[in-house]
Amino acid sequence: MTHLKKPITKGKLLLAEPFMQDPNFKRGVVLLTEHDKEGSVGFILNKSLEMSVNDLIADFPEFESTVFYGGPVQRDTIHYIHNVGELLDDSTEVSPGVYWGGDFEKLKFLISSQLIEPHNIRFFVGYSGWTEGQLDDEMEIGSWVISDMDSNYLFKNNPDSLWKKVMRLKGEHYTVIAQMPDGISFN
Repeated sequence: MTHLKKPITKGKLLLAEPFMQDPNFKRGVVLLTEHDKEGSVGFILNKSLEMSVNDLIADFPEFESTVFYGGPVQRDTIHYIHNVGELLDDSTEVSPGVYWGGDFEKLKFLISSQLIEPHNIRFFVGYSGWTEGQLDDEMEIGSWVISDMDSNYLFKNNPDSLWKKVMRLKGEHYTVIAQMPDGISFN
């Protein structure tokens, strides 16, 4: 089975292969927000942390939003992915209906005005990053399965079951992979 059939592009999902042992990415679903010859940036969509955005940012409007672990790079940074790019200036469209970043002061205003609600946005601590050629190398050894992004994965699904759901929706042998228990042993 080759994982290189689909090209790696911004807006795709990377699904960790089921036996990946790296605890940062085990059963992870990563949304690529940048991918070019210099490297790649993405965010793990399905690893929530036991904190809210108000725990991390002192000067932030009261907002009931879980924070997610975006990845092991620069864990002292906060990022956000949302579906309100038409409201939030300087947002970057990653895939249809999915935007990354934007004007932080305007974000706070839109939240205070209740124009952005928790179901519209996800906050991430840190990000996942790959240097030039690193992700291609990982793809070649089968570390990742590429899938298409759907905004519903981010805004309307339970993050805890996202890896299984996306694998299952890929069909064919991925349906079998999705059913494999976590921590399977071959002894």
